Amino acid sequence: MRVISGDKKSLPLKAPSGMKTRPTTDRIKETLFNILMPYLNDSYFLDLFAGSGQMGIEALSRGSRRAVFVDNDNDAVSTINANLKSTGLIDKSEVRKEKVSEFLNTYSGQKFDIIFIDPPYHEKLEDSIFFSLRNSAACDNSTLIILEADVMLDTGFLKAHGFSCFRVKDYKTNKHLFIRKEV
Repeated sequence: MRVISGDKKSLPLKAPSGMKTRPTTDRIKETLFNILMPYLNDSYFLDLFAGSGQMGIEALSRGSRRAVFVDNDNDAVSTINANLKSTGLIDKSEVRKEKVSEFLNTYSGQKFDIIFIDPPYHEKLEDSIFFSLRNSAACDNSTLIILEADVMLDTGFLKAHGFSCFRVKDYKTNKHLFIRKEV
């Protein structure tokens, strides 16, 4: 695993030990960030269920102004901090060790331009995430939300919480949904 592009291109990244996380492959990450390029410059990026922090780090390497990483696993938080230190991006970052729903429910800072969400597929957390996100100060209707999900995920919950999907990028076993909050 490595940084794909930008000013930190080719720097290696660590992954948390064990099977708790499933890092996005370099190929899928490159495809996603090619789509995101017009939105990254000077953006405020939120990486939820951050794991290794690779998505927020990629965003910073490609021009995001600041990234916040949220994960409640001790090993993931340690790995994110190590990756931020090794890439020299710690001063543009904030790492929060807490549950995503707690973070979204209590967040009171600046809204994010881009939110990347990659929950564990088997826990079926998507509905509760968007329930929390709908009233969170973390986003508004201009925020670009990307949900990485199992290819079979039923997205009916989005409409129920006031969100709509305007683009889907399918891969073999997963997909990226590009979502905005409805006006």
